[in-house]
Amino acid sequence: MFTGIIEEVGQIVSLDDAKEFRTLRVKAEKILDGAAPGDSIAVNGVCLTVRSLKPPEFTAELSGETLQRTSLNELRAGAIVNLERPMRADGRFGGHIVQGHVDGVGKIRSFNREGDNWTLQVEVPSQALRYIVEKGSIAIDGISLTVASMKPPVIEIAIIPHTFDNTNLQRIKAGDNVNLELDVIAKYVERLLNRETV
Repeated sequence: MFTGIIEEVGQIVSLDDAKEFRTLRVKAEKILDGAAPGDSIAVNGVCLTVRSLKPPEFTAELSGETLQRTSLNELRAGAIVNLERPMRADGRFGGHIVQGHVDGVGKIRSFNREGDNWTLQVEVPSQALRYIVEKGSIAIDGISLTVASMKPPVIEIAIIPHTFDNTNLQRIKAGDNVNLELDVIAKYVERLLNRETV
C-alpha cells in the first residue's frame, strides 16, 4: 500500500521492448535505499516490481495490461516520474490509501499559476465520476491530492508550491494524460451495497 506522498522524482533512462513486456529503466536515488529485486515501487502511481537493481538505477517490466490501462505507455527517455516506496507498517500515514492500481487515465485540461499556487483541471472518464467527491482524495500520477471543485467531467485541484516543486507537475501541460486512482473505500462501499451476487 502507498500513501500518495511522493518521495522522489526519478528520470526515465530507457525503454526496451521484448516480447510481451517493455522494460523500464529509471534513475533514482532515495527510493533505492534498502531496495531489492522483487520489491514494489510506484512509478507515476503504478505499482511496479523491481526486476533488477544497480544504483542509481532500477528496472521494472510493464505488461501489456499496464501499457493498455495507464499512461506509462507514453513515457519516453528523459521523462521525469513520481516515485514512492510502499508504506512501512510502522510509518506515518501522510496522504490517503493508494494501492498503485490505476482506475483510468485522465487528460489535463489546464494548469495555471495563480499567485503562489497553481490550479490543475483534469478531465476524468465518465465512469470515474461517481467515486469522486468535492474535498475528497484522488491520486493523480500517484500524488495524493484533494478535489477542490467539480464541473463534470472536469475536476479542479489546488496545487501548493511544495507539491509542484517535488513532483512531475513541474513538466505537466494541457493535453497530457495522467494516471488516476480513485477512492478504494468508495469502490468497496458501492460493491457492498450492490445486492447482486457473484
